[in-house]
Amino acid sequence: MPPSPPYTPLLPLQSFDVAKLANRFAAHLQLLSAVLPKTSASPPATTSPTPLLRRLRALHAHVLASGFKPRAHILNRLIDLYAKSGDLPSARCLFDAASPAPADAVAATSLVNAYAASGHLPLARRLFDRTPLPARDTVFYNAMISSYARAGDGLPALVVFREMLQDGFRPDNYTFTGVLSAAAAIIGLEPAHCGQLHCSVVKSGTEHAISVSNALISLYFKCDSPETAVLAREVFDRMVERDELTWTTMVVGYVRRGDIGEARQVFDDVEGRFNVIWNAMISGYVHCGLFLEALEMFRRMYSIGIPLDEFTYTSVLSACESAGLFNHGKAVHAHIIRSGPDFNPVSALPVENVLITLYSNGGKIDVAKRIFDDIERKDAVSWNAILTGYVNCGHIDDALAIFNAMPHRHELAWLVMISGFVHNGLAEEGLKLFSRMRAEGAKPCDYMYASTIAACGELGALKHGQQIHAHLIQFGYQSSNSAGNALLTMYAKCGAVEEAHIVFLVMPNVDSISWNAMIAALGHHGHGREAIELFEQMIGEGIFPDRITFLTILSACNHAGLVDEGFRYFESMKNDYGIIPGEDHYAQLIDLLGRAGRIGEAWDMIKSMPSEPGPSIWEAILSGCRIHGDMDLGIHAAEQLFKMIPRHDGTYVLLSNIYAAIGRWGDVARVRKLMKDRGVKKEPGCSWIEVANKVHVFLVNDARHPEVQEVYKFLEILGVKMRKLGYVPDTKFVLHDVESEKKEYALSTHSEKLAVGYGLLKLPAGATVIVLKNLRICGDCHTAIMLMSKAVDREIIVRDVKRFHHFKNGECSCRNYW
Repeated sequence: MPPSPPYTPLLPLQSFDVAKLANRFAAHLQLLSAVLPKTSASPPATTSPTPLLRRLRALHAHVLASGFKPRAHILNRLIDLYAKSGDLPSARCLFDAASPAPADAVAATSLVNAYAASGHLPLARRLFDRTPLPARDTVFYNAMISSYARAGDGLPALVVFREMLQDGFRPDNYTFTGVLSAAAAIIGLEPAHCGQLHCSVVKSGTEHAISVSNALISLYFKCDSPETAVLAREVFDRMVERDELTWTTMVVGYVRRGDIGEARQVFDDVEGRFNVIWNAMISGYVHCGLFLEALEMFRRMYSIGIPLDEFTYTSVLSACESAGLFNHGKAVHAHIIRSGPDFNPVSALPVENVLITLYSNGGKIDVAKRIFDDIERKDAVSWNAILTGYVNCGHIDDALAIFNAMPHRHELAWLVMISGFVHNGLAEEGLKLFSRMRAEGAKPCDYMYASTIAACGELGALKHGQQIHAHLIQFGYQSSNSAGNALLTMYAKCGAVEEAHIVFLVMPNVDSISWNAMIAALGHHGHGREAIELFEQMIGEGIFPDRITFLTILSACNHAGLVDEGFRYFESMKNDYGIIPGEDHYAQLIDLLGRAGRIGEAWDMIKSMPSEPGPSIWEAILSGCRIHGDMDLGIHAAEQLFKMIPRHDGTYVLLSNIYAAIGRWGDVARVRKLMKDRGVKKEPGCSWIEVANKVHVFLVNDARHPEVQEVYKFLEILGVKMRKLGYVPDTKFVLHDVESEKKEYALSTHSEKLAVGYGLLKLPAGATVIVLKNLRICGDCHTAIMLMSKAVDREIIVRDVKRFHHFKNGECSCRNYW
């Protein structure tokens, strides 16, 4: 609070010189005006008046007690001071007391400005409408127009401007500055409307006012049309004088259009050295993804001595964070600490918020948390930054603690937490949090629906996903691409590929993500030919395929055993589209060759790779060696994997399978000992099924599910029918050297068999049984479930970690190629 003005004793009450008394009161009011805060906004009303307001009230009381009847200029000053001090009721009371001879336009203007600045725009408009024409002037109209402009409410401002012209008042440069600023806030403004306003400016003769030209430039840039950028440049070129705002508006205008080259050209021609335009240029480079250019601009700015402020540091730290230049970001942080910039808590907050993101993304979440804890007045960005940091680091428990401690949970916080659960394998917790959000009255957005739908897909909770699909339609998000793509993927992951295709067909605006998701869905369900047809349709419609598109089509060829087609798309990717294959593309092609028994060609492909093969390559060749019994190459691949990912259990299991298939039980035991010595534990098989809106989970040799004994009895009875159809347990999939009878029992307790059995017992007659498994389905279970589908005349769908198997009438959609 600024210090109160020095007290000067008032004239004694008995003094009767009206002129001297008026002058003395006016002088006191002038002193009070001089110490008003330099801001356009009225201070908020509080229960205790400020010292300034107390002095104002004391002076007003003295005026009343003296019997002096203030003239218009004193009355107007009193109204203005009450309004700017936040005491709007007193200001309005004085204004109304002047009726039926109202105070002039000055008082009315003060009240309009005060109402608008305190957020009471409807009251300002009501006062404006009730003020008669004789008490209005141009300044009065300007006040109302500017109030709408500051509120970003363009159309009402234009209505007031039209009324001003109709009432016969001549607009000045302040009028047009407000009108043009207000018009720039109108979404979807046409270039013709900008031209009409420009014509009005020219006719009024105010075109050469710097503020009007600046507003015109801003208006043209806000209009989303290529020609308006040219018109903005023409206004700029015609300006006789330019100020700091002129240059900044030009740079920011080009940056927002993504034309960083034109922005730099204007920057290079700048007259004067002021930091605002440097900040705008650095920010522009950051938003265009040119992070190194932003850092070079920062270096130049520092070297020539242009002052650095919070806007500079925020943009530069964002550049370091986005470019992954963590050490550079730390250096900037050190410079901030050393230079000790005079930030107030409000202006420092954006810098601290971006520091939280920098350190959390750099793996220093403990440092990010210390910065967060040191912030005195945290805002929503602060809370969301630390929450996102914990989620991205996989510290879900810490993230949940932050989430629960948030004073206000905004939309983004719910989204980050739900997505965090889903992406960290806690899909069920994500669904629970979504339910909690709705119970607390928060309205979900389309991105929240997308994350929640993704959770349903991970769990295979088809019924739950269908319910959320209905809610999504109810809230009007059916046209959202993010929600539509999530729905498509969810239905595909839940085994309902036909429903996924329907979602794809009815989406109003499919994008490349939609095409990729649909091709992937068809591929995972074994519909390789259909995936190829869709890929060709995508090309025919002019959609340019990206590296993900080729990854999905190669995966589709892999699942369907389409070797020649896979080779063709791999070559087309390089030769026709200029996309350099990554290790993931090579892995798909090598896996395709390995499964087809073309191990030699797969090995030649590995040797021709431009870079050293990584784990996914060796896993692919090891899998092919397991299927076709290539012992030597399989052992070599396993040795490479032991070096790269020694704690990955899949390598040990595949190598054990290779040894077990040829009866080398000693080597199987050696691999198991190696696992034990290295502390590697095999991930237990787990399968789950949704029945009556509840997900039931089964483990291998399960004894915990409350109805598992009933399932065992059912499978024993069903096994009799299956043996009549030719089922013989394939004991080679038991990796233990035990008696045949024990091997058969071990096979009968696999989790996928238990889940399928539970579905056959509990689902309505004729309903499709959909089971999900965390590992690959074993060969014996694959054969058994094929015969189950024939024995009970039901369709059974199993999603394992690699693909979908649709079992029907004793056959599988994979045609035993998996």
